Amino acid sequence: MATEHESVMIGRWSLAGELASPRPGSGLVLFAHGSGSSRLSPRNRLVAQTLQRRGLGTLLFDLLSPAEAADRAHVFDIALLAGRLVEAIDTLRQRPDLAGTRLGLFGASTGAAAALVAAAERPQDVFAVVSRGGRPDLAADALARVRAPTLLIVGAADPEVAMLNRDAYGLIGATKALEIVPRATHLFEEAGALERVAQLAADWFVEHLAPPAR
Repeated sequence: MATEHESVMIGRWSLAGELASPRPGSGLVLFAHGSGSSRLSPRNRLVAQTLQRRGLGTLLFDLLSPAEAADRAHVFDIALLAGRLVEAIDTLRQRPDLAGTRLGLFGASTGAAAALVAAAERPQDVFAVVSRGGRPDLAADALARVRAPTLLIVGAADPEVAMLNRDAYGLIGATKALEIVPRATHLFEEAGALERVAQLAADWFVEHLAPPAR
């Protein structure tokens, strides 16, 4: 079954996005990019395609306007990025065709911190979080308020970020897991590393975004 794609505009700033509809009974994952990347991030698009093949919907959108993205300080403004994610969550919740769909968040780099803060702000809407090479430490006191099952994925050859993830892992108050991908560096550029991330993320979202058994 082919996935339907739709161009959307998110929030007050009409941020450009691409929505892939979930199969009936499946969840939908919003992507939070990091380090100034956009909805066109090839790494996140690879992960999104893997999720789509598992029946999950995806939303890739620009968290920053072009003018904002030109200022590197905004890349580390976690409150700003998390606010854009919350706006995207609220936008999806207003769509009748997505009523009852469980939402997940996939964050990379600083986007992972934004995803965790947004999950803490919208516990009734976010049912799972996955971080790829993320900076969950930047979510600060929001970590203890996260209720969504959270998977942290880091590369074994990215020791500084791995240490930050281990520290943050201890502060997350929800169901959680930490996966270390062997030989992978920060961007998971090694052969098969990003595919491993995509598989881990897909398994996590399929498990935790499934509707409750009746």
